[in-house]
Amino acid sequence: MQLKIRMRLVLAALLGGVVAPSPAHAELPEGARAIIEAAIASADARKVATAIELARSAYPGEEEAIAAIEKAWQGEQARRAELSRAEDERKIRDAGLLELWKGEGELGGFVSSGNTSTSGLAASLKLERKGIRWEHAIIARVDYQRESGTTSREQYLASYEPRWQFNSSLFAYGLTQYERNRFQGFDGRYAISGGLGYRVVDRDALSLAIKAGPALRIVDYSEGESETRIAGLAGLDLDWRVFDRLSLTQDASVVAETGGAATLLFDSANTTLNLVSGLDFSLTDRLRARLAYRVDFDSNPPTGNVSTDTLTRATLIYGF
Repeated sequence: MQLKIRMRLVLAALLGGVVAPSPAHAELPEGARAIIEAAIASADARKVATAIELARSAYPGEEEAIAAIEKAWQGEQARRAELSRAEDERKIRDAGLLELWKGEGELGGFVSSGNTSTSGLAASLKLERKGIRWEHAIIARVDYQRESGTTSREQYLASYEPRWQFNSSLFAYGLTQYERNRFQGFDGRYAISGGLGYRVVDRDALSLAIKAGPALRIVDYSEGESETRIAGLAGLDLDWRVFDRLSLTQDASVVAETGGAATLLFDSANTTLNLVSGLDFSLTDRLRARLAYRVDFDSNPPTGNVSTDTLTRATLIYGF
């Protein structure tokens, strides 16, 4: 009888040692838990990370409890992100062709050098639509000035570029573009291109994409001549948010031509470079100021024209 009592006492002691929490794994103090829960309620990931890190520093023996809270929060974040993606996809699938477009209008002034040295009005419109796999971008731009009843600068550009995303990095692109600049020697320059691109970096503060492919370009010169050329196109698109309100943009495209498409005369090669650098400063959520510098280089310009034109723009941009 005494032996049975002793065995029960030993068993109870062992069970008590297993079940009772040790001082190193006690319940996380309510104050620390309340701080973490308040950070989670704010929906600010940085606040949550800071609160959890502070709790780990203040209560190193409560790592298991803190890790459980962190894991539950991460799981909830992942669930919400998945629900948000599913809802976005549903809206895209249900949207019509003219829906879900976003854009921005730009208006300001410019100062040019090269074939013309003038100042005048600059305006542009950009529209974008992002789908599940497809992306579309439409750009229209004009630089215009009249002096004493005479047009001293008249430059137009319009382009449409669709993209198909194979995955988060690799994409295929198409491009159709029209340019007109009589003071650079052509009434119309048409380009058609298609190829592959790659997003080298795609982060919240920094993105870099490159693309390349063959192209066909038709040029109607001001003198009345017209040429059709086979070309190759390479492009670069960089966006870097330096600070919360300040961003740097860099767009570059190079078109290298062979000779006439029919005869393939490689001795009459021509290369065109378009380089646009910009600084954007956000004034409000929708309004920002931009200072941009553009370089247009043509290695074989029409007779009487120089190879390089530059344009400095100061504009306001409104997003919608």
